[in-house]
Amino acid sequence: MEEFSDYVGLSRPTVSRYFNDPNSVRRQTREVIEKAIKESGFRPNLFAVNLNRRRTNILGIIIPNSTDVFYMALTRRIEVLAEEAGYLAFVLSSDGKPKLEERAIETFKAMNVAGAVIAPLGVQSHHDKLARLGASIPLIYVDSQLDAVSAFVGTDNRQSFHLIVDYLSRSGDAPCYFGMPSVNRNAGERREAYRLAMEALKLEPRYVATLPDTSWDFERFGFAEASRILGEGGFPTRTVLCANDRIAFGVLAAAYQAGLKVGRGDDCDLRVAGHDDHPLSRYTCPPLTTVAQNYNEIGRIAVELLLHKINARFDEDVEPRPNERVLLNAEIMLRTSA
Repeated sequence: MEEFSDYVGLSRPTVSRYFNDPNSVRRQTREVIEKAIKESGFRPNLFAVNLNRRRTNILGIIIPNSTDVFYMALTRRIEVLAEEAGYLAFVLSSDGKPKLEERAIETFKAMNVAGAVIAPLGVQSHHDKLARLGASIPLIYVDSQLDAVSAFVGTDNRQSFHLIVDYLSRSGDAPCYFGMPSVNRNAGERREAYRLAMEALKLEPRYVATLPDTSWDFERFGFAEASRILGEGGFPTRTVLCANDRIAFGVLAAAYQAGLKVGRGDDCDLRVAGHDDHPLSRYTCPPLTTVAQNYNEIGRIAVELLLHKINARFDEDVEPRPNERVLLNAEIMLRTSA
């Protein structure tokens, strides 16, 4: 910036004002700076600029899996809303690994981000490091809760499982539950939500006995475990409710390889349902019955809460609010798998 100021023949404060807001300098000065930019190709270092600011314009996002289409859709929603509010969203993936989540936390501290939206690993998260990050900048957790007190936006698992269990029980055999690996709090919460939904209907919960696993490769887990179970005599009931759609994808593939017909017709051997409404769930064979998480609304509310927290730090006219926990209702998506 010093070199460019000398090059253009203006003071550094004037040049800085232009890059912060081009309309803050006179038209003639703006034209001189823009001509010099074209000639020199100069661009200020975004990260260096933010390190010098008390209030930066970068938001951090941490997700546990960058290849999961659900997280990609949620991230894109947050990026668009952040841009509309004048922020740049910077996305990092922990790839299901605590060390990478820790590195992402340290990176955001070094970048001096204004705040962050985090889908935590949960069980394997470095809770102490996240707590220290939360003490220095506003944080909003999404998808899976880190604990019972932090600000959170996600789906009401009890409502969503009551919805799908009630439908499956009324339309055929009561469902057995195919759980997910214990990688975050959703694993336990969804299992408990299934139990409560079954008991509310005065039905006995039936659980699929799976081998312990901590992998985020849910499709592989679903396929391997379903193949093993089918080879050992089959599921406890003819209706299988999976903890998420990605596990259901693996179950559908295993059923196909075993020569079983999945669907809700009288000639079908098995019904399979999921949870989340993964963007690919409508294209499976057969299309997957599931409950839809509203990722657009999750993203919108998360950004809204985060920006309010950021504004409350710097504007005394903005009233700080306690950590809010927003649970959204899911919507059932009836397709031909169940």
